Amino acid sequence: MYAVAGAALLVVAAVLIGRHIEHTRHTLHVGWPPLYANWLPHIGPGTPAALAVAAAVVAYAPALTTRLSWPALLATSWATATAWIVSLALIDGWHRGIARRLTTKYEYLQVIDRFHDIPATLRDYTHHILIDSPDHWPAHTAGHPPAAPLTFVLLDRIGLGGGGWAGMWCVVVGATACVAVLITVRALVSEEWARRAAPFLVLAPTAVWMGASADAYFAAVAAWAVALLALAVSGRSMWWAAGSGLLFGLLCYLSYGLTLFAVIGAAVLFLGRHRVREHPAILAALLLAGLAVVPAAFTLAGFNWWEGYHLLVTRYYQGAGGIRPYGYWVWANLACTVLIAGPATVAGLRRAVGQLLPRPLPRPLTPQARLALLTTSALLALLVADLSGMSKAETERIWLPFTMWLLAGAAFLPRRRVWLAAQAGLALTINHLLLTGW
Repeated sequence: MYAVAGAALLVVAAVLIGRHIEHTRHTLHVGWPPLYANWLPHIGPGTPAALAVAAAVVAYAPALTTRLSWPALLATSWATATAWIVSLALIDGWHRGIARRLTTKYEYLQVIDRFHDIPATLRDYTHHILIDSPDHWPAHTAGHPPAAPLTFVLLDRIGLGGGGWAGMWCVVVGATACVAVLITVRALVSEEWARRAAPFLVLAPTAVWMGASADAYFAAVAAWAVALLALAVSGRSMWWAAGSGLLFGLLCYLSYGLTLFAVIGAAVLFLGRHRVREHPAILAALLLAGLAVVPAAFTLAGFNWWEGYHLLVTRYYQGAGGIRPYGYWVWANLACTVLIAGPATVAGLRRAVGQLLPRPLPRPLTPQARLALLTTSALLALLVADLSGMSKAETERIWLPFTMWLLAGAAFLPRRRVWLAAQAGLALTINHLLLTGW
């Protein structure tokens, strides 16, 4: 509770100081600091459904997670997470909540027509990143490697064009991230701890921003990359490492910043080190073979990842990134994380850190220590992203891939219904009082 109280004070400070800075200097470029949102109390068609999903999960999830078979638990978790995300998005209505989210001037769907010749566009991609370049890309296209916009181009090519299909793609695929985290926790920790974490992965405040945000899709790819690696190092087939490498390679071409998932991947290798030591050459060969596929394809197509990244850094400081003060956002970003992760996650992380410090790690590692290492590795990656200065504001969506792993730390908590109610209450409050930007 001390940790939760401290986190609450951090949020209050970020709101009050942020409002002062924005009203006096106009340098934050967000409507309701620290969130990219505007104050707009409202209800919508999704309100009854969101209340019903929240009530059902709080009332029944703790018991169901112990009774359902493992496959049924995974399927139920995905379906419930999808329902929670959609119902929260529909509080803003179908058009404002889902169909128009990816069609604004900043978003990927604005560039669909410019990919009529995909190979030529990839060769020319870096020539349109800088804001003073001819026909410069919109902010999100310029800020990401081409696999991000190309995803929506390919959806359009198969007949799933427009904001509605793109939004639902992000919702449905994004909701699978919780399944991937559960599979990872079961493989590296235990099934018991995965079952304890399941309700918190489903009923999370992250759902407010996973509705029709491309970062939800990125979060799912990242989660499955880690999950397949966990399966490979936990005694399942080593061939899962090739699939993991393939997804890690794709992840690097969806978002430059998600290369930091190497930190979480390293934690997985450490937790499965006994299996790694048995067949290190085979595991490395399969992982690297999969990892090379996507980078090789884009490089042969003419896109230079390193050139794109360096141009992005310049573009970032040409826009709002060059105006937003690092001295505020370096700690206000963490307040954003509190809001998207919720009080249960804060309390769970406090207990996770308590499993690791100050005493030496037990030998062999207990399930609690293994779960703590997994969640704190995500926290470490998030802190590195924060200190880099390349994530000033809007981290409520940008850090969704990392936050999914922090949620698992709530498995340490007793009185799960109370904490679940707190998680749901925060999400419902934010979504009904603010009109979020993503």
